[in-house]
Amino acid sequence: MTHAELWERHQAVMPDWLALYYEEPIEIVSGSGRRVTDGEGKQYLDFFAGILTNAIGYDVAEISEAVREQLASGVAHTSTVYLIRRQIELAEKISELSGIKDAKVFFTNSGTEANEAALLLATQKRRSNQVLAMRNSYHGRGFGTVAVTGNRGWSASSLSPVNVQYLQGAYRYRSPFRDLPDAAYVERCVDDLREVIATTTAGDVACLIVEPIQGVGGFSSPPDGLYGAFKEVLDEYGILLISDEVQTGWGRTGEHFWGIQAHGVVPDAMTFAKGLGNGFAIGGVVATPELMDSLSANSLSTFGGNPISTSAAKATIEYLLDHDLQANAAKRGAQLADGLRGIADEFPELGDVRGKGLMLAAEIVRPDDQAPDAATTAKLQQEAKNRGLLIGKGGLYGNVLRMAPPMTLTEPETTEAIEILRESFNTLR
Repeated sequence: MTHAELWERHQAVMPDWLALYYEEPIEIVSGSGRRVTDGEGKQYLDFFAGILTNAIGYDVAEISEAVREQLASGVAHTSTVYLIRRQIELAEKISELSGIKDAKVFFTNSGTEANEAALLLATQKRRSNQVLAMRNSYHGRGFGTVAVTGNRGWSASSLSPVNVQYLQGAYRYRSPFRDLPDAAYVERCVDDLREVIATTTAGDVACLIVEPIQGVGGFSSPPDGLYGAFKEVLDEYGILLISDEVQTGWGRTGEHFWGIQAHGVVPDAMTFAKGLGNGFAIGGVVATPELMDSLSANSLSTFGGNPISTSAAKATIEYLLDHDLQANAAKRGAQLADGLRGIADEFPELGDVRGKGLMLAAEIVRPDDQAPDAATTAKLQQEAKNRGLLIGKGGLYGNVLRMAPPMTLTEPETTEAIEILRESFNTLR
């Protein structure tokens, strides 16, 4: 069956709002290392990893063996009403890695569920439905997470279970404060936080939820230290800080294991998903015991923390740590960033190179006025695909190319990707 035939079947039974990449969408049918093969036999170097999910690549023996071992027991699922050994072992490891004192962990099936759970915990703990979030943010497709998403392209409904106010600071490239030095930029954003609390809330805000690097928002981020400065203000009011680490966790930024660590602060809770399972569905919340135990009713997660996903996730973390993939993300990320900046020197269409580690973005603009150029972005993404490189796309205006390959990326593969990107930009001339 051709991709065109499969796409026709897709359109007949799947929702119109389920976005697909490329002029002619592809099916990925096999993978090894950092490379995948589509349904028509073409191979690609994968620089988006299932939206940052295949954190260490494809066909990883250690993970496959852990899953096979669990399947061989005959038990694929028991639910959280029973003890689950792998779940407990994984929670112990995440608690230790979190930096949160005596942290407790709750597992879900996705980042959306994780953020929904974190919002439930914070609003219950503070007995308030008031929430602060960042402009240009994205936290999931659930009712509560859409409500705290500050990106119109992904806000499907104006209805909301929470009262949300949005803050300045996370998307610096188009911020009114963009030309200020880092310290002055942080100061202005802190002033904005104080004003928002004073003028648009009743004061008893439940929490602020932030992405250390905004994912869907185009891998944008503030200067290091902003969220630490925010936390000083939040503490004055007893407001909790939640760090959405769905895309930034597990060492992907290179410099830290968790993205929020760049801001010199330990949050009250962190949410996680994506790369933890290296393709298996898992997410969760790690939080202070006071916050995690604040629910006054029973709860559970039927599939969250199931034996299969937690076996895969435990093997993934062990692989990440044993092979020091955080350090590799820093090295290969620096190489890729240098290559992108070299392209930017030649092509004014590349208006901004940003990100950390193996979480990098290229914002595409019109050279004459720096306006967002979504059409050229789509063309570049297609041209890269035609040459055998899969990259992501996003940003508030759909004009950002996102690159987040598996953290096992090699130096030759990085060089290959840079060459393909340069060739793709050459088609603009």
